Amino acid sequence: MAVIRDIIPAFELFQPASIDDAVRLIDKYRDDYWVLAGGLDSMDWLKDRLRRPRYVIDLTQIKELVGIKDTGGGLEIGAMTPLTQVVHHPVVRDKFGLLAEAAELVASPQIRNQGTIGGNVSQDTRCWYYRGGWTCYRAGGNICYADTPTAINREHAILDADRCVAVSPSDTAPALVALEAQMVIRSSRGERVVAAEQYFVGPGIDITRMTTLQPGELLTSIRIPATWAGAQFYFEKVRDRQVWDFPLVNVASAIKFSNGKVDAARIVVGAVAATPKRLANVEAAIVGKARDEATADMAGRMAVEGAVTLRYNGYKVPLMRNLVKRAIRGSEGGTWTS
Repeated sequence: MAVIRDIIPAFELFQPASIDDAVRLIDKYRDDYWVLAGGLDSMDWLKDRLRRPRYVIDLTQIKELVGIKDTGGGLEIGAMTPLTQVVHHPVVRDKFGLLAEAAELVASPQIRNQGTIGGNVSQDTRCWYYRGGWTCYRAGGNICYADTPTAINREHAILDADRCVAVSPSDTAPALVALEAQMVIRSSRGERVVAAEQYFVGPGIDITRMTTLQPGELLTSIRIPATWAGAQFYFEKVRDRQVWDFPLVNVASAIKFSNGKVDAARIVVGAVAATPKRLANVEAAIVGKARDEATADMAGRMAVEGAVTLRYNGYKVPLMRNLVKRAIRGSEGGTWTS
């Protein structure tokens, strides 16, 4: 399908100065609006003319959406906080280094200066058939072009596919799920708080969306509880290029040890499913075990149970297995922080 690039369609731009003003605009234009955060994902859609909203609501003037504040041992991060600020914030680095590591591996320094944490977790999937204007399931059609005999699908899902095989492209999302973060959402009906694990939705729930956000709703902040502060963290991302690239697979883990054995764990893998994939079965299996090669090998094998590969993405199975093993061992390519 031919795509017209670099010609943004006409729209009416609003720049509200407060969350309340933004919510009122979103509620008023709920049938035909687009929310602009850092703009990196948005501009791709608009330039390619695959999204033609009549109204664009730019959040960059809302100061209350930017910043990181202490919440009694935890943190609350405004959705419009630039990724660079997340990376360098001293409390994030000291207590929740997992998020700092993940944010620092997003794209390039220039993109991290512009991109926001709310935008990174809420961005749409990068499947090139979908992004290229093909009328696939996710775009309202009746086929998944990435799951056909001649498809190019090396970046697509190996777990939890349901018609659509596109994956979650975020680096910060697995870290936030591992940290048991909560997503604060505002609308004209008030505020609701959703666990990060439930913020992301798969195609079995709604094939047209990646998150639980409904028309008229706005992600305003992300709360990280003190639960995992100071745990031993591991994050690793494998990508084709070392800058400006999305993950082929990434892994985030938070593990607490007691007397040399695993006391509690959260392990989340990204870019293998439509949502960040929490490995609850692996977490349960390693509790009480020593952090050794036997435990790591068991965890790696369990992690890929049920994986279904496509023509070109079979490499993701051993890659995911080995990343999970490294997350348990805390070695070989990633970073342990505490």
